[in-house]
Amino acid sequence: MINTLALNLLADVMKWDNEVATEEYAWLRLISSMKYDGYSDFRAGVRFLESLVSWLRHFAEADRATAYHFVKTRLVYISTLEMQRVIETFIPETVTPYLRCSVGEELGIKPYEVWKTAEAAVAFRRRLRRCLFVGLSDGSRIDVLRRANAGRLSQEQVIPMMNVDDEKWKSLADDLKKKQGAEARFDDVYLIDDFTASGTTFIRFPDGKPKGKLYKFEKIVQDAKKRLKDDFPLTDGYTLHIHHYVSTKQAHDALVERVTEANERLKNKSFGSTLITEGMLLPSDLRVAAIDKETRAATPTKPTDGPIVDLCRRYYDHALFKRLEPHCKEAGQTDMKYGYADCALPLILEHNTPNNAIPILWAETDGTLGEPMQPLFFRRDRHG
Repeated sequence: MINTLALNLLADVMKWDNEVATEEYAWLRLISSMKYDGYSDFRAGVRFLESLVSWLRHFAEADRATAYHFVKTRLVYISTLEMQRVIETFIPETVTPYLRCSVGEELGIKPYEVWKTAEAAVAFRRRLRRCLFVGLSDGSRIDVLRRANAGRLSQEQVIPMMNVDDEKWKSLADDLKKKQGAEARFDDVYLIDDFTASGTTFIRFPDGKPKGKLYKFEKIVQDAKKRLKDDFPLTDGYTLHIHHYVSTKQAHDALVERVTEANERLKNKSFGSTLITEGMLLPSDLRVAAIDKETRAATPTKPTDGPIVDLCRRYYDHALFKRLEPHCKEAGQTDMKYGYADCALPLILEHNTPNNAIPILWAETDGTLGEPMQPLFFRRDRHG
């Protein structure tokens, strides 16, 4: 009943005749049940259709068709099942090929020959056990990773959060030594997170001082290494892997650049070489606009994106920027019309909307410094 009422309200808001309404209802029912109703931050009693009605109403009548067309043709929503699939493929599609190459090089054989002999298979399992997997946030879904790799990964090589106390470091070391001998250490460390859009927060040097998740982990490692000495479980100069389940091309390129800078600027760093990987790489043309940092002009990525870029410009409350100003200034922004770091993404993740998505999708303001903003997908904001 509620679903039917929401559809009727939507037809009224959009001024659809019976023929158009019937066609759109079929798509709306399908996409709601298959994807959008699963969004975790919809408010009580409000799912996708109810939220869509409220969202469309806040646009002028002449702009509603543009907003609806954008949702239907350009919005990308990564569901719970899709994210789970990306997590499940992490070990077989990212870690395994890397280890096969490493073991093959060690034994002087081709990577595809690694499982040809018992010796090579044992060497592979040995190298896999010497990989440490570290979650950087709740989004790393370590529980899902563990379940997907039961019998393949030990509980003593997976850490749900990077804040590791001395007892845990010792436990990791002791278990590895029992399995592989007194000299055994972790040769590879994987830092895992769910999503990156800009790559700017992972490591940065505002005012010449390092900040970000990589620096935080490096400091934790260095401090623990000083305290524990021979009981510390990481090899000197271990290989550091930075893995995101989902990443944009913009973030990948930024991470390569910033990690290269970190390799030069971090003194006496604990890690050696670094590798940046992702389970799903979103293409550059996913974003709706490219933003000129000097003029703040937005160039639509695709010819059909012009109308939605115009809506981002007009339906904007600068109070959003003021609320997030310290965070935004680190990315060199003077407004938030196109999301954090000007990523301009038409993207929703099932557990929350990233602030790199265009704000007309997620921002909620009262219009004190511009137009009131109504969210289609409510965002839980960590920064303000």
